This record gives sequence, C-alpha cells and structure tokens, in this order.
Amino acid sequence: MKILSVNAGSSSLKFTLFEMPAKEVIASGVFEKIGLGDSFYTIKYSGEKLRKEKNLFDHSIAVNTLIEELISLQIISSLEEIEGVGHRIVHGGSEFLESVIMNEELVQKLALCNDLAPLHNPAHIMGIKAFMGAMPNTPQICVFDTAFHSTMKEKEYLYPLPYEWYEKYQVRKYGFHGTSHRFITKTLSEYLNRNDLKIISCHIGNGGSVTAIDSNKVVDTSMGFTPLAGIMMGTRCGDIDASILSYVSKKTGKNLDELTNDLNKASGLLGVSGISSDSRDVEQAAEEGNPRAILAQEMYAQKIANYIAMYNNLLNGADVIAFTAGVGENSKHMRELVISKIASLGVKIDVSKNDFRGEFRLITSDDSKIPVYVVPTDEELMIAIDTMNLVLNNN
Repeated sequence: MKILSVNAGSSSLKFTLFEMPAKEVIASGVFEKIGLGDSFYTIKYSGEKLRKEKNLFDHSIAVNTLIEELISLQIISSLEEIEGVGHRIVHGGSEFLESVIMNEELVQKLALCNDLAPLHNPAHIMGIKAFMGAMPNTPQICVFDTAFHSTMKEKEYLYPLPYEWYEKYQVRKYGFHGTSHRFITKTLSEYLNRNDLKIISCHIGNGGSVTAIDSNKVVDTSMGFTPLAGIMMGTRCGDIDASILSYVSKKTGKNLDELTNDLNKASGLLGVSGISSDSRDVEQAAEEGNPRAILAQEMYAQKIANYIAMYNNLLNGADVIAFTAGVGENSKHMRELVISKIASLGVKIDVSKNDFRGEFRLITSDDSKIPVYVVPTDEELMIAIDTMNLVLNNN
C-alpha cells in the first residue's frame, strides 16, 4: 500500500510517499515559501528531480498541486492508491498519547494544544485540514513528537514549581523528538533482538535531545515544556538559570518575549561561537584555531556528555548509547569528543570504526563497557509505519 508522510510548517510542506510494508521511498519533496509570494516546490522521483515556481497562496493549494503532480508524473494513477496520510505533529499535550486517526472533533481538540506549540501546531492543523479537503475518503493519521515520552512518571515530568501551574496551565515536561527516539529504540531492539534494552538515545541535530529509555519506555528526556530545555543546540541555549532573564531585562530593556526569542534563536552554537548555528561551520572554524568556535564545541560536547552520564545513573547502567540526527550521524569529531568526556563510564571509542558518515555502525572498541552505535533516524518512515498499522487495524 502507498502511504504519504507529511510535515507541514507555517510556510512549508514536506512529504515522502512510501510503498509499504516494503518501506520503499517512491517520491519525496518540499513545497516552500507557502503564502510568501515567491513560492516553489521540488519533487524527487525515479532518479529525477522536478523544480517549479508557483504561487502557493496557502496549504490547500500546495496539497492540491502535490496531488496533481503525483498523478501527472504517473507516480500514482489515482488518489485511491494512497491509502493513508500520516502527519507529523510536534505537540499532543497530555491528551494525545499515541498516534490516532483524525476527525473534525479531534482536530478541534488538537487546536487546544496550540498555546503549547504556537509556532508548529497551527501549521500542522492547516496541513491536516488541507488534506482532509483534498482527500476526504483517505484516513488522516497524526503522529505526535510528544507521545513517546508519555511513559515518564510524575517525578520526572513535573517541575519543582507551584503545583497549581501544572493543574491550571499544564506546565510540565513533555519532551520532543519522540518519533525519532522511538525509531532508534525500534531499530536497536530489532538489531540486538532484545525488548528490554536500556538505551540512551542522543538526537543531535540543529535541535537536540537526549532520552533515557528502558524496555521501550521513556524514563526521562532532556527537552521540557518546550524544545528550549536540555542540551545546548544550534541556536537554543538549553538549560540555564531562569533568573538571567530578569537580570538581562533590567540591563537591556528587553521584554520577556524578546529575551525568549534570543534564547531560542541567538544562543547555542551561534551565540557562543559568533559564527554560525551550523555545527559544520563551527567545526571548520575550530579546526582553523578560532577560540570561540573551540569553546562552543567543547561546551556542546560537555552538555551532551553530562546528560549521558546522568541518564546512565538513572537507568542504573545503560546497555547501549546511540547517536542520531544531523550531527550525531555525520560528525565523527563530535562523536569522538562526546565519548572522550564519558570515559569514566568505561566507554571507549574505536577511531577507525568511527571514521564514516550517515551509516548504521558500532563505533566503540570490543572492551568498551557500553557499546555506542550510530543509527540514522527516519521519522518519515516511523510516521508511515504508524499510519499503515492504523489503516490496517481500522479496516
């Protein structure tokens, strides 16, 4: 069966069309600058790449254009070939704890989570509504980044804040990148033929999170109420002393929204290095001897290592550590730097094994107390798997 995985942003729409259960990518692409006047789209299929400029006034036009192109390019013969559409949703709040088939009532319920992810969820809902309008007879499935973390216990997801903030305003840790961490867990469990693995999954990209997993259940994760918390990232600061905001506000006159924007978009690797939020640029500058780039890399690696050490203690000893996402999959230097900072756990890298990019591999030596794997993530495939299973179970 053909399953379409979709990730709608405020001005973009990414998609991947799979043949399931073979997990074969038939086509993929992205519609960009939706509603911004100079919009365009690209579609990759059968070794070809199509790029066209078109006025995409809203997501409905993007969706209808996608459908028209899939048919005109003979990727599908009719809409009936697509048996399910899976949507990536950043935030499901406390209500959506697993993937679900959407209807109008659930879309309205999802909208209640908009305040928890104001930059993401409204865009996701636009995408859902657009596909519902264009493909009214096709099941629309939502897969939530927060759902995998719903197994956390109160002692892990609650903050030591006034309890009424949780009761009245839903202030708690939710965690993100759950679809990626779930894919890593599934992949390692199948590869090692174990369902009781204690995994420390490190999703290290421009955004990053570290998650402690025991027997397919999340024990704790580094991101919190929003994706701002946890490790240092490309432009996000990660964990800081909250009193800094009041102090800097008095010094600069900036309001809370302006400061929060600085924490999200002007901090992390970019803020410390002054060069870029892209780890590749920072890594190159560090190699050339730039002191702030070197400092940024050292801080970045140490923050990741600190979470690994903490979660190893929380799990009472991990069975495996995994690196994934852009930096985790492709930067041998950052992997080596992080592992050098957890030597006290008995983790030993094999430099020759670590000399590669973007493949599934073991990178530690035979005498390492905890094996470390690089596991390329595939959130789109995870969405397709959930979508297929719900469609089949609903028939």
